[in-house]
Amino acid sequence: MKHLAIIFLLVLSGVTCAGVPFPEFADQEQQQAYDTLTSELRCLVCQNQTIADSNAELAGDLRRQVYEMLQQGKSKQDIAQFMTDRYGDFVLYNPPFKAKTGVLWIGPVVFLLIGLIAVFLFVRRKKNTAAVEIDADKLAKIRNLLEKGDQS
Repeated sequence: MKHLAIIFLLVLSGVTCAGVPFPEFADQEQQQAYDTLTSELRCLVCQNQTIADSNAELAGDLRRQVYEMLQQGKSKQDIAQFMTDRYGDFVLYNPPFKAKTGVLWIGPVVFLLIGLIAVFLFVRRKKNTAAVEIDADKLAKIRNLLEKGDQS
């Protein structure tokens, strides 16, 4: 039974490795540029993975396009500019700060501040209502003493 499970796992591991083709480059500089670009570009289908990590067809097409552009001698900046011209700043994992992308950069900070202010006001209101309830209890005891007098 163990042997059958091991054979089954070995067969599956071969299938998973065959999914993404690995291009070969003439020099190490192009290889590094390819690795950098594919890890900085977002898969437009998955939206939470780089094109290097994604198995989507579009990600494969983008990887192939990056490879071809590097083979043509284009720089990383040229390729990144081509991708942003074609797909917008969303294709970059670290979009530049512009008027269009300001919400992406400032939005999380604004929501965090709103949340902190809401928590602060909630705690403050709870503290004030607890103090008012205690004061109401003390007032009731004082009135009771004044009305009945000290019977001790």
